[in-house]
Amino acid sequence: MSRLGHQPLSPLDGRYRAVTEALGEYFSEAALNRARVKVELEWLITLCKEGVAGTAPLPASTVNTLRAVVTDFGPEQLAAIATYEATTRHDVKAIEYFVRDVLSDNDLGALHELVHFGCTSEDINNVSYALVTKEAMENVWTPAFDQVSETIKALAKKWRDEPMLSRTHGQPATPTTMGKEMAVFAHRLAFVSQRIALIPYQAKFSGATGTFSAHVVAEPAVNWPLVSKNFVEGLGLVWNPLTTQIESHDALAALLSTVAHGNRILHNLCTDIWTYISLGYLTQIPEAGATGSSTMPHKINPIRFENAEANLELSNALLDSLASTLVTSRLQRDLTDSSTQRNLGVAFGHSLLALTNIQKGLGDIALNSQALRADLAANGEVLAEAIQMVIRAEITRGSSSLKDPYAVVKELTRGNAVNTEVLRAFIAELDISEGAKKRLSALTPEEYVGLASELVNYLD
Repeated sequence: MSRLGHQPLSPLDGRYRAVTEALGEYFSEAALNRARVKVELEWLITLCKEGVAGTAPLPASTVNTLRAVVTDFGPEQLAAIATYEATTRHDVKAIEYFVRDVLSDNDLGALHELVHFGCTSEDINNVSYALVTKEAMENVWTPAFDQVSETIKALAKKWRDEPMLSRTHGQPATPTTMGKEMAVFAHRLAFVSQRIALIPYQAKFSGATGTFSAHVVAEPAVNWPLVSKNFVEGLGLVWNPLTTQIESHDALAALLSTVAHGNRILHNLCTDIWTYISLGYLTQIPEAGATGSSTMPHKINPIRFENAEANLELSNALLDSLASTLVTSRLQRDLTDSSTQRNLGVAFGHSLLALTNIQKGLGDIALNSQALRADLAANGEVLAEAIQMVIRAEITRGSSSLKDPYAVVKELTRGNAVNTEVLRAFIAELDISEGAKKRLSALTPEEYVGLASELVNYLD
């Protein structure tokens, strides 16, 4: 025994437990066992409803009593299952014995042999994982993702008219607005949300090799595919009729890949916000009592976004691995999926931690409009694009005899910081119409934002 006592190995269950513990309600071993008990009991209820092996539908009061086992599931039930597993060395078999005890305790011992009837362990497990993943997404991850998306959307609208120097390849480029740049991220995240909403939570329930073989031999008169379909759909899942012993995990892989896509967009957001902070475009609101550096008192480090970057990378390493591994199984069955799925909560946990940090970070930044305008004023050369485009239009309509307008403007501006006075002098000497000269002379980098503000409307 360590002198430190039992300590969590993962920071998700240690340092960051307060942030990630909501996922434990769905992805912990305890939650998985509760889901397994639910599946076993609901299958028993279904079998009786169908009259399998001469049974009759259970009274409503009995059904309620059995379902209450799941509702009231806690440490006592977990301990009982753990005791069985210590002997069986098989987690699902331990669930089966536990459910038999539940029946005995409620004078339903005559139904013992219907527990796990026609099932392979994967029938119970794949339905259980589908249930906990669906619930975790709906109750924890998606709300956190949506909250971040809505915050970014709100910033896009708030800053829609704030002009900002763009940077392509890190160099000064055609101006935009900070709001439009935020709108791009909100739009990208909405795309991910839409994709996630369309991904089904699939499950199979068809026996040892997906053929209902034992079912048909035991009870040939039952329409087993229909019973299986109704059972799976009754749990709020989508039935998969064509599988091997295992559910193929294609829908789950699609979900994991899409969450990873969302993570990558958020990672891009973090690196851009970090850069805007370093440029002085965004300032961080000091937190009372917080320390930015152990040696430099003046610093406010962008730790929320840096922490999020790291956790998004960790999450994606797991999500990518899971999505790749889960869609492959040797012939009818191997256990790689069983081992990998136990890490679903870890993958989602790192993503949730990142989302929490991003949300907090976004709430602690402010726009430095003065810095934005100063940077624009110092980079008048970004109007080169506008000038050469006007010349092109003038040449086309016959109002200019200039040749190669790109080269004309390039000679003045490439690699040079050009102020507006120099540009206006240059414009005055151009062979273009007076109307074009007037329009260009009045233009400033701050005003050269096109339809950036209006484009934010596409978020609605």
